[in-house]
Amino acid sequence: MSAFTGSARDTASVPGAGGDLLAALLDGMDAALCALDAGGTVTHWNREAERILGWPAAEAVGRRGFDGWAARSADAEGTLARLMGAMRTPGRQVHELALLRKDGGRVLVRSQSAGVRGADGRPAGVYCAFSEVHAQIDLERSIALSEALFDDAPWGVVLIDADLRPAVVNGYAARAFGTGRTTLLGSPLGDVVAQGVEELEGALQHVLAEGAPPAPADLWVTPAAASGAGERRRRCWRSGFVRLASPMTEEPVLLGVAWLFQDVTEERLAAREADRTRFRWSQLHRAGAAAAEYADPAEAVAVLLDFALAGFADHGLVDRVAGDRRLTRAVASPAGAPDERGLGGGFPQRYGPEHPALQAWDRAGSVRVSAGRDAAAWAADRHWPADTAHALCTALRSRGRTVGVLTFLRTAARGGFDRQDALYAETVAARVAAALDVPPLP
Repeated sequence: MSAFTGSARDTASVPGAGGDLLAALLDGMDAALCALDAGGTVTHWNREAERILGWPAAEAVGRRGFDGWAARSADAEGTLARLMGAMRTPGRQVHELALLRKDGGRVLVRSQSAGVRGADGRPAGVYCAFSEVHAQIDLERSIALSEALFDDAPWGVVLIDADLRPAVVNGYAARAFGTGRTTLLGSPLGDVVAQGVEELEGALQHVLAEGAPPAPADLWVTPAAASGAGERRRRCWRSGFVRLASPMTEEPVLLGVAWLFQDVTEERLAAREADRTRFRWSQLHRAGAAAAEYADPAEAVAVLLDFALAGFADHGLVDRVAGDRRLTRAVASPAGAPDERGLGGGFPQRYGPEHPALQAWDRAGSVRVSAGRDAAAWAADRHWPADTAHALCTALRSRGRTVGVLTFLRTAARGGFDRQDALYAETVAARVAAALDVPPLP
């Protein structure tokens, strides 16, 4: 803008197609723009300026200053002086100005003005770009929010592009993945998530296609950055999604998905453990009430075992002491299940000297074991059902002595027994032992 004559639409100073091009560029700007020559006369006025203030270019161009039309008389000289001051100051000057709309309403704008010099190097005028303050504040808030989210936000933020690759990652998310922020950029999600990537990609594709779900969702994932498979831990990330579309186009253009999450693993595990404990003790209460109705100790034990198996194990075995390191099968649950490896009818079980049931007898406590790669052979050696993958044996103690061994068995579909499982099994064992070791009625 080397000269200041004409409006943005006629641009008399630039002949031919050049003038049309300049007019189109000025009118196509998102910001309002006006220009003033060295005497303070308006030389250019684009469509956005007309939209904000209501004054068309035909009425704005050629006026000196803003008095009597775009500013109150009390403010006009000061407004013009602040803008024209940019001719004598290097760089851009930012001001907030109170202007008048054509309909008489006042509007507060934020302006950026800079001086323009002519071909001889002398000040030739100023140009001023301005927008309504609330629009500028909204933009600044959006930028400030974005920067805050990607600095020290207390949750993970990951921007995923339309190809499902991380484009921006904040510090929390990088720590959750166990890697650096720049390391994740552009990587396929399968490279950073070892387990749960299918669920995550499915959620992202749904958001891209249908929009964000109405409520956050829990995603269980295993980050791939753990140093070894044994150290990997599944994490529960409470996740929310926002579909991103460009605000710069008439039709929405998808830019990707903003994924926000928090690690809630400990809370979810604690809630799960509380639910499990509540269910187990409810089962024990019901089992005790039901078993009390049976006069036959074997039937009472069977009832206790049936209740204890619910949600806990796939098979339950009660072996009774029948001499020096000999056990005989007293009860097997579920009733009628095929048990080709166990011997009923009062015959001693063919347990080897290192059998877990005998170890539990010797220790007067609990023994937990799991199969290796060849689970079928492992189960066959211990005379358990062929699908057994995990076992928990605990001694049945009553009146100061071991009266038998209680064994719980799980298939590979369930996880191995843990310490909390052993505590529960020992509680069940105490009730089974008491029912099994009932003195004969007089």
